[in-house]
Amino acid sequence: MGPLALSSTQPSPRADPEPEASADLAWPFGKLEGLDRDDFREAAYEIFFTACRSSPGFGGRSAITYYNPPSDERDGNGSGSGSGSGFGQPGSPVKPPGVGMAVTSRVKSTLGLKMLKRSPSRRTSSVGAAPSSPNGSGSGSSPRSAFSSLPARHRRPLTSAEIMRQQMRVTEQSDNRLRKTLMRTLVGQMGRRAETIILPLELLRHLKPSEFNDAQEYHFWQKRQLKLLEAGLLLHPSVPLEKSNEFATRLRDIIQASELKAIDTGKNSETMKSLVNCIVSLSWRSADGSPTDVCHWADGYPVNVHIYSALLNSIFDIKDETLVLDEVDELLELMKKTWSTLGINRPIHNLCFTWLLFEHFIVTGQVETDLLGASLTMLVEVANDAKKVDREPLYMKMLASVLTSMKMWSEKRLLDYHRNFNRGTIGLMENIVPLVFSATKILEEDIPGYLALELEKGETAEISAGNRVDYYVRSSMKNAFAKILKDGAVNGNIVEMEEASEVLIKLANKTERLAAIEKDIFSPLLKKWHPIAAGVAAVTLHTCYGTLLKQYLVAASVLTEETTTVLQRAGKLEKALVQMVVEDSVECEDGGKAIVREMVPYEVDSVILNRLKQWIQEILKKGKELFLRAKETETWNPKSKTEPYAHSAVELMKHVKESLDSFLQTPVNIPQDLVHDLTDGLEHLLRDYITFVASCGSKQSYLPIMPPLTRCSQETKFAKLWKRAACSVGMEDPSYNMSNEGNHPRPSTSRGTQRLYIRLNTLHYLNSLLNSLDKTLSLACQIVPSPRSRLNNRNRKLGDSSSNFDHTRSTIQVATQHVSEVAAYRLIFLDSNSVFYGSLYVGDVANARIRPALGTLKQNLALLCAIVTERAQPLALKEVMRASFEAFLMVLLAGGSSRVFSRADHQMIEEDFDSLKKMFCTCGEGLIVEDAVSLEAETVEGVVALMSQSTEQLVEDFSIVACEASGMGVVSAGQKLPMPPTTGRWNRSDPNTILRVICYRNDQAANHFLKRTFQLAKRRG
Repeated sequence: MGPLALSSTQPSPRADPEPEASADLAWPFGKLEGLDRDDFREAAYEIFFTACRSSPGFGGRSAITYYNPPSDERDGNGSGSGSGSGFGQPGSPVKPPGVGMAVTSRVKSTLGLKMLKRSPSRRTSSVGAAPSSPNGSGSGSSPRSAFSSLPARHRRPLTSAEIMRQQMRVTEQSDNRLRKTLMRTLVGQMGRRAETIILPLELLRHLKPSEFNDAQEYHFWQKRQLKLLEAGLLLHPSVPLEKSNEFATRLRDIIQASELKAIDTGKNSETMKSLVNCIVSLSWRSADGSPTDVCHWADGYPVNVHIYSALLNSIFDIKDETLVLDEVDELLELMKKTWSTLGINRPIHNLCFTWLLFEHFIVTGQVETDLLGASLTMLVEVANDAKKVDREPLYMKMLASVLTSMKMWSEKRLLDYHRNFNRGTIGLMENIVPLVFSATKILEEDIPGYLALELEKGETAEISAGNRVDYYVRSSMKNAFAKILKDGAVNGNIVEMEEASEVLIKLANKTERLAAIEKDIFSPLLKKWHPIAAGVAAVTLHTCYGTLLKQYLVAASVLTEETTTVLQRAGKLEKALVQMVVEDSVECEDGGKAIVREMVPYEVDSVILNRLKQWIQEILKKGKELFLRAKETETWNPKSKTEPYAHSAVELMKHVKESLDSFLQTPVNIPQDLVHDLTDGLEHLLRDYITFVASCGSKQSYLPIMPPLTRCSQETKFAKLWKRAACSVGMEDPSYNMSNEGNHPRPSTSRGTQRLYIRLNTLHYLNSLLNSLDKTLSLACQIVPSPRSRLNNRNRKLGDSSSNFDHTRSTIQVATQHVSEVAAYRLIFLDSNSVFYGSLYVGDVANARIRPALGTLKQNLALLCAIVTERAQPLALKEVMRASFEAFLMVLLAGGSSRVFSRADHQMIEEDFDSLKKMFCTCGEGLIVEDAVSLEAETVEGVVALMSQSTEQLVEDFSIVACEASGMGVVSAGQKLPMPPTTGRWNRSDPNTILRVICYRNDQAANHFLKRTFQLAKRRG
């Protein structure tokens, strides 16, 4: 076994009130099979009694004396101290001089152990005879039984022998058998030294089965003696044993045979003779073969240490095992007499005594911190012993094993000190930390190969740092944090993010409380060995929580209210931990910069902003999906009677509003640039949708094809006869039919036109909600100016609601104008074509007046006002008016071959147009003001005025304006007038307009002018 190898765990020699703590403590002296602590305790007493047989109280002649210090060295707690080779070494067995009662103990005083509060200080017995001795009582009776029945005359102190018998729980029967054996062994050899007596052999030789209660008890006792000899002579001899040793082989056979049946120990027994021969031969060997004056049967390691540890345990009061007897000085002095038998020296004694105090502190429940302090004091002596040049390899092996065991147990507590200590036990931790440092220092400086072994284990960082407190703090904080996780049932199986958010928030609260406990209770203590212990704790907790936060954020890909709350709570925790580091680093040379650099910032604000940006992209993506779905599914039917607009618009605006509300409900300050990112994206989405709403064609698609210019022909006699015949037989011509329909007009608005009304309503619905969105933005108090405003937002002002959706408003305005225009032209030129452009003034003016068209138009306008929302009606009606005036002009100027006019028709046409104007002035309770009607009617009125002029005047005016328009000036003889182009922009000053009036003038002069000037063809009737 190497010098640093740890032994297996040995059961504690005392009852263990704290099994977990004791189980963690590794017994450093090896485990011996077949022997338990009771066996070692009885063997220890037998050796002790044999070694002390000549001392007072053990059968000697005089009473033992006690040291009574001078009055100036006493105090109430027995705190005297000494120096030199005596009590200068705590725990060293010293025989105190003088005679008197032991009122103090230098050992206890030096170790800081309290005196027992008993009066008198020595244990007493009410007896009337001297202490028992081998000469005092008969065979088979107890020494105490001889005087226990006597009347009490006075109380006397118990002898050391009696104290030890009580402390080691030895029965009177066993004690009596031992005394008999020694008396028989030492007949005629009273001066024989104890180290020359092979005690188990003497016991086997002199005690017979008759001296035991039964054969089974004797057999059990015999096996114990043989097992002890086997351990000391065969398994762990102090002098190495050759494998070929015949005595060892024979002894091994005898011991094996005794397992089934007790061996015969009679004088004539060959087995007994062989046994004696083997034991004596093996015990009196020496390492170099030279003669020796000491027998070696109990001085082999670890047998000797097991026995000596059992003996040392007797210094603890059996009534309260946390207390050391006041008689410890004299008992240790007596135990020194066993050293020669057990092969113990002062360094080994100091090491065993140190371990004993430490172990007893643990197995008694860690309630008596004086024991821990005493073991720490003894480590000073152990450290001095370890520095000596004459150290034995066996001692170094024991030293490494003991200190490693002490260190491992202590470090296990320190590595999780939040679990193992509290405010009430912080004093215990205060003793454990220096104990670990002392043990570690001895191991590193005095145990060969220890550092190399630690390096192999990967503990280089902690060792090279020179301060293991940093390691303890980090480990304990991690363990405490892990316990919080376990108590909160935090694991990777949490599916609901809401649940995970709640857990993270609670965890942050508990982490902050844990940091406060560390700062309040533990850091002030640990600061003795580490300048920024609290800072290290804060950094560790920051890292632990940050790891979980990072995992949470990976799973929480979308920014929600719960996620934001978690991030804000994490930010608050981070501020508290950073403050803890700053406060703890005030006295550091670098101001704590090194430890602060270990804290990887949570960057809560940055994470929230990035998540907001990501969230904005998700929102815009979802809006894009809604828009694309609308393009595929929208039918432009009203959502309901109360909501006469497109269903897709409702969904889209709901998405926009909810997105904006959710965005502004984020409980953080939002940079203005980020708000602009969202509004710009929403504007782009809305403009795309508005463009989709306005994609309904153009008004040109509903205008009739412009007929070619022709000249009117005079009405033939056949046509006149046809009209008369129609009147006589009751046939109706188209104009008559139209006039009758005017009595019971019906709306002629098609479904297509009504859908255009829904588009118009949809645009106004969008526009109406923009104000609400602007108001929401203007009232948002968490919007803050951006550090660096982008160029495209330079002119935007915070809180300027009108600047958020201006582009959308402009787009809606243009789209509304377009849709209103298309709807109006469709209504007039398509839906009302049969009563307006298709029939007005067809044949002649008198029989095809505008009255039927006005009736139908009124019904269509009523339906328009019923469908189109109130805010959209003025523009829609105005566009219908424009379309109607356009249709009236086209009837007059591009009515085709079915229409001809004379100068006399002017009056009727003027009246009809006045009726048309009046209808729009009175439509919808003043939705169109009279001035607006008059303004739009100016062009038509100018054309109608042309129709009142004579043909000659028209030709003259045409010639002038045509020449001016073409740049010819005055037409000279032989020149032809240029044909003016058709622009569609009718005006009384427009040469094409005047020409068209001439073309539709039904007289000879107009016909002649057109034929001569432009060679226009006659109309085909």
